[in-house]
Amino acid sequence: MRKGPFLVFLCLVCSFPCFAGRLHGVVTDEKGAPLPFASVFVKGTSIGTTANNLGKYSIDLGPGTYTISCQHVNYTRMEQSVTMTDAPAELNFSLTLQQTTMKEVVVTAGAEDPAYEIIRNAIKKKKDYADALDSFTCDAYIKTLIRTRKVPKKVFGQKIGDESRRDMGVDSAGRGIIYLSESLTKIAYKKPGKVKLEVLSGRESGSNGFGFNFPTFTNFYTNNVNVFAMQMLAPRGFVSPIADGALFYYKYKYLGSFFEDGKEINQIKVIPKRKFEPLFSGTINITEGDWRIHSLDLMLLKESQLQILDTLIINQIHVPVGNDVWKTKDQSIYFTFNLLGFDAVGNFLNVYNNYNTTPAFSKKYFNNVVMAYDTAANKKSRAYWDTVRPVPLEAEEAFNFRVKDSAFKAQNDSARSRRTIDSLRRQQGRVTAGKILWSGYTRSNFHPDHPLTYTWEPLLKNLSYNTVEGVVANAAVSIRRSFPALKEQIGFTPHVRYGFSNGHLNAWGTFTFNKRYFMRDTESAGGVSTRHTWTISGGKRVSQFNKADPITPLFNSIYTLLFQQNYMKIYENYFADLGWSKRFDNDLRIAASVLYEDRLPLDNSTDFSIFKKEGRTFTPNYPFEQINAQFTRHQAVIAGIELQFRPGQKFVQFPRGKMPVGSKYPNLAFAYYKGIEGIFGSDVNFDKWRFSVSDDENFKLLGMLKFNVSIGGFLNSKKVPIQDYQHFNGNQVFLASPYLNSFQLAPYYANSTTAPFYFVGNVEHHFNGLLTNKIPLFRRLNWNLVAGANSFYVNRDNNYAELFLGLENIFKLFRVDLIGSFLNGKNGQVGVRLGFGGLLGNNVKLR
Repeated sequence: MRKGPFLVFLCLVCSFPCFAGRLHGVVTDEKGAPLPFASVFVKGTSIGTTANNLGKYSIDLGPGTYTISCQHVNYTRMEQSVTMTDAPAELNFSLTLQQTTMKEVVVTAGAEDPAYEIIRNAIKKKKDYADALDSFTCDAYIKTLIRTRKVPKKVFGQKIGDESRRDMGVDSAGRGIIYLSESLTKIAYKKPGKVKLEVLSGRESGSNGFGFNFPTFTNFYTNNVNVFAMQMLAPRGFVSPIADGALFYYKYKYLGSFFEDGKEINQIKVIPKRKFEPLFSGTINITEGDWRIHSLDLMLLKESQLQILDTLIINQIHVPVGNDVWKTKDQSIYFTFNLLGFDAVGNFLNVYNNYNTTPAFSKKYFNNVVMAYDTAANKKSRAYWDTVRPVPLEAEEAFNFRVKDSAFKAQNDSARSRRTIDSLRRQQGRVTAGKILWSGYTRSNFHPDHPLTYTWEPLLKNLSYNTVEGVVANAAVSIRRSFPALKEQIGFTPHVRYGFSNGHLNAWGTFTFNKRYFMRDTESAGGVSTRHTWTISGGKRVSQFNKADPITPLFNSIYTLLFQQNYMKIYENYFADLGWSKRFDNDLRIAASVLYEDRLPLDNSTDFSIFKKEGRTFTPNYPFEQINAQFTRHQAVIAGIELQFRPGQKFVQFPRGKMPVGSKYPNLAFAYYKGIEGIFGSDVNFDKWRFSVSDDENFKLLGMLKFNVSIGGFLNSKKVPIQDYQHFNGNQVFLASPYLNSFQLAPYYANSTTAPFYFVGNVEHHFNGLLTNKIPLFRRLNWNLVAGANSFYVNRDNNYAELFLGLENIFKLFRVDLIGSFLNGKNGQVGVRLGFGGLLGNNVKLR
């Protein structure tokens, strides 16, 4: 951050109480009821504030005489003059409902409503207003509140007890504020499309978090309106009432016009033509002659393809900020949701002040950091917030901050005490047989300087069965120790595996060391952030021939026991593996490794299956499609390097680190592996490479396209054991394998190769409600189409392709695909795969 402007800002903040008087008051309607979130500002400037939920406002002004404007969507603007001194002054407003007058028109049968001509003019002019300024800066105050009206007794079978309710901040009836935050952010913009947000201050009630700091600029001058910039909320976005094709989606009704400062404003009712389309309803006010947005009051419902939320209402007021340019002055977003038994309401209040339409930026100001937090952003005092906050807190909000912040401070102050540490340890409970066998457990010493944590993996959930080892028992524990002051962490994970049929015991362990580094650059409000990891592992283990583990032990167990099909092929190996990885400041990621394996063959030792099918036998425990007999014991030393980079990566910079947030360019990855002969008796000699390109492309109303394309091959294939072939991730079980990285109906090893070149492509398109929203009754389910293709090509005798069409977001969790395949140029098979996909399902990971 540049020191000059920030010091000026601090000086102004600190000096306000010395020379400014506070103007305060209440905004009500004509019946005396408070008008929440009314806009109050000094006429002719962008200096102003917004009333809170109770209609109360306050603003600091220096001595002088001012004209104060007060307005609310669908109410007549009111102006009053006030003379300020150093003393506080009160100025109340009582707004009346907007009285519109209808233009004199000649009404004829079938005549078009005057609203359509107004909207056409607004559509023609919107490009001029969408990006009217070459550059600007402004301050955004953001307050976020979520309040529950009801809390369930259980979630996913877990009881929400009285203590949990108290921690959430709700009473016995489940009512209370569960989230409250406020922040002050400086917004900077410069053409073409350069944006930087500097979070000057932010706080969350009851924590040391930064609050919700991302200003929700909802731009209705764009064709597709993005609310909150959240894919989960609405992946297709919403059609603006003045989009280029808006007349295809909306009907309009002229409600009349009113005048402000001699300018006529037309009030238009916005009506969706069809349900279950991403469309708004409500009113939009358009100025006469220049056809710009004056204000709006628009709503989204479930039938607008709104996800998670049940209702969302957006109010905006636009004001002149200079040179015939209007910008958003106030924006309030009210929402409700009822999910998993939580019934809640909330609002996001954004107040934009101090617009500067001719800012000067240093050369380094705009860089790959799009959002930067001041190092003291979450350390501001209560007095600071009382000075800079443009919207008065309600009594309940002030109480929430006071009580929860006091409790958090007390908890932190006592965190280092022996009594607190002992209490936290006791709360972890005893280690029981149930935890050892079924649920697992995690324990911590809660040391403030050197925390130590270990996690036990449950024994019964890690039981499996295969034809080589019979019943397999696995035991593992992860131990991690952190050194926060040094930004370091070490970890050790030992494993033990025993097969009851072949009597083989395997044991191995992994040691990891992580180190983070960060240095801040105050000039560009950026910084340098890197992270590196060392990994050392060794012992004796069991591995699949395809190291991508295309089939899980659970599903191999199910198919072996119930269907007499042993898809998983495994071998034993004594091994040692040294790995190093580093993530650079530009998000370039490099990983290098050296692996030694002494590979031992394993054969089937049992043919037990609960249901045996006549004529079916278990297949040998090796990729019999590629080799005619079990491989012989051999050694392998393999060195590898992997690089991953996304050009144009953008970052959010926190006081102690950076987080990548995406780029308009695809992700690029390269890998190279060298089989080295002669070292430690190594019998392998090969050179293998792979280059991949992957990305997601959001086409808004048309859905989202995802793809992953790779090419690769062997530059040298003199000595390539079956374990080091290029394997394609097949799938022969009913549960879908990872999308965009596998082939849902392909065999596991039939097409493995050592060819000098191969191609792999995975592509799928998520329609996100497109097309299915046209089907009556079905569209209420909110199940969405997904379609695509997966293929690989080695040569004319070794290739595979599959096409699929499916439904996702089934109960927000599941996805079902119908798939047809072609193997080596011939018709393959048709099958169905059940997987996870949708609002909740996209976050489920089985592997």
